[in-house]
Amino acid sequence: MKFDLGAEVVITVSGEKGTVIGRGDYLNSENCYYVRYKNADGRATEAWWGESALTAQ
Repeated sequence: MKFDLGAEVVITVSGEKGTVIGRGDYLNSENCYYVRYKNADGRATEAWWGESALTAQ
């Protein structure tokens, strides 16, 4: 997996920054990460993101 638990990441499409708090790996899909971040309107958010949607901070 590309990112460790606790890694700081950026959601590429929005530029929002967050922390990896969960991970999932699958046989027939890309690795996924559960990220906790503050979204563009200021609310705390947690969501699953595919590895291709994230970059290291």
